Amino acid sequence: LMSRYVPKEMGYGVPAEGWRICLAHEFTEKRKPFQSGDVSLSQVLKHLGLGIRYLRWWYKKTRVEKKAPFIDMFGALPLRQIYGAPLGGIGGGTITRGWRGEFCRWQLNPGKYHYKTVIENQFTVCLRRDGQTVYQQVLSVERPPTLQGWNWGFCGEYAYYHALYPRAWTVYHLPGQNVTLTCRQISPVIPHDYQDASLPVAVFVWDVENKNDYALDVSIMFTALNGSGHRDDKSGGHWNQPFRLEKEGEAVSGVLLHHCTAVNPYTLCIAAREQPDRDVSHQTAFSPKGTCNGLWNDLITDGRLDSPTGSSPPTAKGERVAAALAAGCAVSAQNRNCLEFSLAWDMPKITFGAGEQQHSRFRRYTRYYGSKGDASPLLSHHALTQYRGWEKRIEEWQTPVLQDSSLPAWYKSALFNELYFVADGGTVWTELAEDADVSGGLRPEDGGLPAQPAVIKEYGRFAYLEGQEYRMYNTYDVHYYASFALIMLWPKLALSLQYDIAGSVVQQDPTERLYLMNGRCSPVKTKGVVPHDIGDPEDEPWQRVNAYLIHDTAGWKDLNLKFVLQVYRDFHLTQDAQYLRDMWPICEMVTESELQFDLDGDGLIENSGYADQTYDGWAVTGPSAYCGGMWLASLVVMCKMARLLENDAKHQYYRGILDRGSAAFDKLLWNGKYYNYDSSGNDHSNSVMSDQCAGHWFLRASGLGDGDYQAFPKEKIQTALKSIFDLNVMSFAGGQMGAVNGMRPEGVPDRSSVQSDEVWIGVVYGLAATMIHELLSGEYLFWVI
Repeated sequence: LMSRYVPKEMGYGVPAEGWRICLAHEFTEKRKPFQSGDVSLSQVLKHLGLGIRYLRWWYKKTRVEKKAPFIDMFGALPLRQIYGAPLGGIGGGTITRGWRGEFCRWQLNPGKYHYKTVIENQFTVCLRRDGQTVYQQVLSVERPPTLQGWNWGFCGEYAYYHALYPRAWTVYHLPGQNVTLTCRQISPVIPHDYQDASLPVAVFVWDVENKNDYALDVSIMFTALNGSGHRDDKSGGHWNQPFRLEKEGEAVSGVLLHHCTAVNPYTLCIAAREQPDRDVSHQTAFSPKGTCNGLWNDLITDGRLDSPTGSSPPTAKGERVAAALAAGCAVSAQNRNCLEFSLAWDMPKITFGAGEQQHSRFRRYTRYYGSKGDASPLLSHHALTQYRGWEKRIEEWQTPVLQDSSLPAWYKSALFNELYFVADGGTVWTELAEDADVSGGLRPEDGGLPAQPAVIKEYGRFAYLEGQEYRMYNTYDVHYYASFALIMLWPKLALSLQYDIAGSVVQQDPTERLYLMNGRCSPVKTKGVVPHDIGDPEDEPWQRVNAYLIHDTAGWKDLNLKFVLQVYRDFHLTQDAQYLRDMWPICEMVTESELQFDLDGDGLIENSGYADQTYDGWAVTGPSAYCGGMWLASLVVMCKMARLLENDAKHQYYRGILDRGSAAFDKLLWNGKYYNYDSSGNDHSNSVMSDQCAGHWFLRASGLGDGDYQAFPKEKIQTALKSIFDLNVMSFAGGQMGAVNGMRPEGVPDRSSVQSDEVWIGVVYGLAATMIHELLSGEYLFWVI
């Protein structure tokens, strides 16, 4: 996406790898959310009952209960191609800054997104020569109808954005000034860090390069609204306060913007680092109504702001208030200098949408900065004095990948830039409450867990959403695909999540509710099975699991298996023996629960004829490649874990089932080229599923797949992967869109369901990883990399 307008000069410190775009870029291919009209008539008729039941549930949820539904088919979010790298660490909320520099997506309340560009949040540059202002410009391409006393409309052809998460760079070549500004955005998303990585803060380092033969005085002004563009910005009672904090010989100063809502109040903080050759000034409060000439002229007069000492009065209802902070420095001829700002937000105690104060939680960072709501100055001070150390650790993590010449540029960019969701996925990271009991009172001697497993007590609880439009925490069927980021980069969070899931397995919620797909009533949570999710942020996650009510997932065939596979994968990567011992009885429980689906006793489970697995709109009947393959893989790891725990009886037991199941799997599903979708014999049973090797993928990723426990012959896996490549990849969209979920052997997509002709990104990455594991060569490996 690099535009022809991007200058040859890279800007100070901008890496070669990453995602780059000119600020003048216009996307020619417009995106739109999924609409009901995108479904064929036959699919509409097939799901008519579901649609009617959903409509009734949606009306009750939105009109009666006044809550946001976890899936809102009537309020799809607009897909705007404006977003960039989010600001902030993990679990403290995020603020997304778009690639044009706008502050445009807010996720401060846990799991709830607010999509609003706050036009008051801007950076402005002021250049002065010999005591006179020669240039002053808002560094934004926007031309808003408000704040018209400011100089808007920076020419986007002279600037570009570059992202390599958790950092981003915006380079501005100021037209006619011979000056280049490079804004470097840094968030503390640092692997294997469980302290700074939790901080709700980001740093903006402005590098100023003066290419003139004369000196300049340069000021950057940071303006911010007290709020997020939400209607509660006008609720009244908000106020701003200047501050200065000196600690260990380092000083920072700025403005605190106290946002005093009844639920989840917070404080925004804009701050700058003080140094002997820097000038830091502020405007405590200004009204964003009208032209705002006063603030603009205050800066243009002498490159600094008036810096009043008192706090602003609380806003009246219907009013908004903003603040400004300026930092200035001298830049000699043919030289450079830098200015440093931070943005922090302190919402220490969070109450979820149900409003149950007894279940309110403290965010992870409060362990280090307290829970009184006064941490913003300390957070800002820490960020501005420690960000260089953050960057060093980020570079140590990323450099081996970036310097590997065998890896293509797109892979390096995707590997890091797609990681943004670990922070921006509605993520919450909380301290464990003193009275919390993760398994509902069931102790290890009774098949449960310790009330507070050591890893949760030390590292807290972690949850992230399935998606910003599918608002369920820790949706387990798709966590299977995303979990590698956590276990490889923050393994303690991955183990903590697993303990929570395990604790839910041994509990039940017998409350009957209506399931929308079949119109029947069943319990919310059945004992002995893995939950679909641990709750909705609009309700009370962890306390009430299984927000998903399309299907009763107690009958799903893959959730239990994915738990078993992840337990062993996690042990393989961490070698945490206590974790393995704690999880073994839970793995036994869910495996025994799964055995009920082997109706004929041949060692292979059967699907029900409904969509009873992750592909919840794609029916499957009898033994299937997807669930059957994961069942065999889970038996492999049960054998392996039994050996590790020196339980010979269980090893022999699971080995016997594995041997029978493997023979049945091969007999019923292998057709000489790939494993059939299922064994039903219907018109689509021989479709080619791109995810048919999902179980084998996890075995390979866990160091297994060959030797005593080989469930899938290597030659058959390689043949199946080649068939998938030829059909699902190259015969779909010219091989340019990844692997379609289902393909007919004659080379056309399987359109028997709303999901069989979709492309799922996590599945495609898993497929590519499987191909790499199997060391395919030639055109197949070329596609993968």
